[in-house]
Amino acid sequence: MSEPVAPLGSPQGAKPASSTPEAPPRKKKSKRLLYAVIAAVVVAVGVGAYLYLSRPDLPPGFAGGNGRLEANEVYVSSKYSGRIAEVLANEGDTVEAGQIVARMDTSALEAQLRQAEAEIAAATDARRVAMTEVDARRAEYNFAAQQNARSRRLVSTGAVSAREAEVDTAAMLSGRAQLAGAQASVVQSSSTIEAARATADRLRAEIADAVLVAPIRARVETRLAEPGEVVAAGGRVLSLIDLADVYMFVFLPEAISGKVRVGSEARIVLDAAPQYPVRAFVSYVSPAAQFTPKTVETAEERHNLTFRVKLQVPRERLRQVEPLVKAGLPGMGYVRFDEQAAWPERIRGGATPPANLWQQTGGAAAAK
Repeated sequence: MSEPVAPLGSPQGAKPASSTPEAPPRKKKSKRLLYAVIAAVVVAVGVGAYLYLSRPDLPPGFAGGNGRLEANEVYVSSKYSGRIAEVLANEGDTVEAGQIVARMDTSALEAQLRQAEAEIAAATDARRVAMTEVDARRAEYNFAAQQNARSRRLVSTGAVSAREAEVDTAAMLSGRAQLAGAQASVVQSSSTIEAARATADRLRAEIADAVLVAPIRARVETRLAEPGEVVAAGGRVLSLIDLADVYMFVFLPEAISGKVRVGSEARIVLDAAPQYPVRAFVSYVSPAAQFTPKTVETAEERHNLTFRVKLQVPRERLRQVEPLVKAGLPGMGYVRFDEQAAWPERIRGGATPPANLWQQTGGAAAAK
């Protein structure tokens, strides 16, 4: 192919001019300025949104922090080792104090109890025989004693020889020994009866302890064992959530914790039911500062050192808010450290949630 011929008047080796004209320097500066303005606007909007969203939403005199609803956990355990016969409570059930929640297999204990009762009956019969023997030996002894007394009186008159008197004395002493032996048999029979009764009482107590009851009004959290399983002494069968001891821990910065006193009013607002704030009070303020747990954020920002504050729900209020009591539910805890400040309307609380606050869904609801 032939090479392109350079136009006349152009120096040899010069490159052909580009068909696209270069942008003027002034237009490039305008684009850069436009980009800088857009970036500045975006940053300003982001900062404004952050400041708006992170602004404090509590009036003066209040402080808040997030936490999780907690309750004391109580275990229903078997006192003795054995096999579980039945478990009468399911997870989520509310049980009353003294309600039977499980039973242990007591067939072996009942057999031992029957044996002990039979031993009581046998020992009672043996005691009756021994008492009859005592009566017979006492009669023999009384006769031998009278005969010995007569013989001794007649020895002086010569009507009875000394040898015959000694025989009567020996018979009296033998009768006394036999009477004492019969009386000892009665005592032994009585001791056997008491031992058998003690064994029977122990077995009845073990059988009674094999019926597991709820110690408090609580909600069943977990079934830890099922019928047919063998558990050791102290083996856990159910775990219960105490419905009379519900609380939340929040972590407040030291500048605020120093103003909070035990007994101050508080509110707990659960994320699952924010429309039902729960009234509470401060029952504990940690005397020592600690590092904020990683899972806890304060209202403003994370603080290195905070004080743990316990918000306790009163017992009389717990019955009204039982539908909300589920250990582990996240929420916010608010504390009023200025008694003159009025509670904000949204967290004032007092409304009672309905019993069916959370309706069942899925298969459980369709089955009904």
